[in-house]
Amino acid sequence: MSAPRLLLGFDYGTKQIGVAVGQVITGQARELCVLKAQNGIPDWQQVEALMSEWQPDALVVGLPLNMDGTPSDMSARAEKFARRLNGRFNLPVHTHDERLTTFEAKGERLRQGQHGSYRDRPVDALAAALLLEGWLSDHPT
Repeated sequence: MSAPRLLLGFDYGTKQIGVAVGQVITGQARELCVLKAQNGIPDWQQVEALMSEWQPDALVVGLPLNMDGTPSDMSARAEKFARRLNGRFNLPVHTHDERLTTFEAKGERLRQGQHGSYRDRPVDALAAALLLEGWLSDHPT
């Protein structure tokens, strides 16, 4: 298989999963959408629609590690989600340390003038874009 050109990134959560798309050529990613999840399980038809629309070569799932680099309580759930993506779509799935991406995303939203609740404008997709850009910078072509 050739090197991936287009990737989808997922910021996994139990209630929401942020999704972003990124290109290897530019090393940049942009937020796409936020999928609702029930106890960490998305509507797989929505995921399938994203796969059909974007036709990614590979997927990246954020791995929520503790600040000292050890696995967090959510790490196993994110890895299980990554395995499910691989099983359903038969694409390479990579995990990437997502420490501080949500913090960075909230900071970015503040710089854009957002104040108050993130319920109306969640940061999950922006966090997915940041983790995907992190993976891309760690894996240059």
